[in-house]
Amino acid sequence: MNRTVFSYIAAILFTVSCSPSRQEASLTYTDYKIEKGATDSGMQRFLQPYAASMSATMDKVIAFSNNSLTAKQPESALGNLMADCMQQMAEKKFGKKVDAGFINQGGIRSYLPKGNITVGKIFEIMPFDNLVVLQDVKGTVLRQFIDRIALDGGWPVSAGIRFGIKDKKAVEVMVGGKPLDENAIYVIANSDYVANGGDNCDMLRNIPKQNRGYLLRDAIIEYVTEFTRQGKPVDAKIENRVSYVN
Repeated sequence: MNRTVFSYIAAILFTVSCSPSRQEASLTYTDYKIEKGATDSGMQRFLQPYAASMSATMDKVIAFSNNSLTAKQPESALGNLMADCMQQMAEKKFGKKVDAGFINQGGIRSYLPKGNITVGKIFEIMPFDNLVVLQDVKGTVLRQFIDRIALDGGWPVSAGIRFGIKDKKAVEVMVGGKPLDENAIYVIANSDYVANGGDNCDMLRNIPKQNRGYLLRDAIIEYVTEFTRQGKPVDAKIENRVSYVN
């Protein structure tokens, strides 16, 4: 293999004092830059079929958007798109009505560009193998969860959820066009990461979860592909689902 490799070498120098014990007198490091050298043609030939197959999959165009969609707080077009996907694809996969879908803000890792949307772009916005799960939660727990979202500055929520943020607390919470009922039971869709208490959502941790092994990333791919099947561009708008209140 014809490659030029400069290794990182650490040299430790010891001296012996006059005392019987051995002591470390100095510690020095020398850095050597690792530079790109000649490639291993054999390894390239071995990996090429896999790389070509991966590129073909990731470069596949599955949708089109007239606008660039980015994530921001307290609400964004991309966030609304993903939260609606969470709710609607959960209803389809689990075969039951879902009152609300949520996406943790920190889980959105990229944006969707104007123009062609590829499979690779979906992997960029959702690189984690998070699963779509359902939970039946009491209204008191849902309020705690939405308060957690408000404390964090707002997360994407599906259509039908609306609330304001005042003094880092959720106010005027509406679910399905009605004020949140703390005695009611709501079906919510989340990633397994959040449902298991991630992002300080401990109020959800011990609530039973319904899991069909459905990746959120696959849900997003199916969701945006449906726009294309219907001959429509991917579209989402700001709808004041989450807003700051003075």
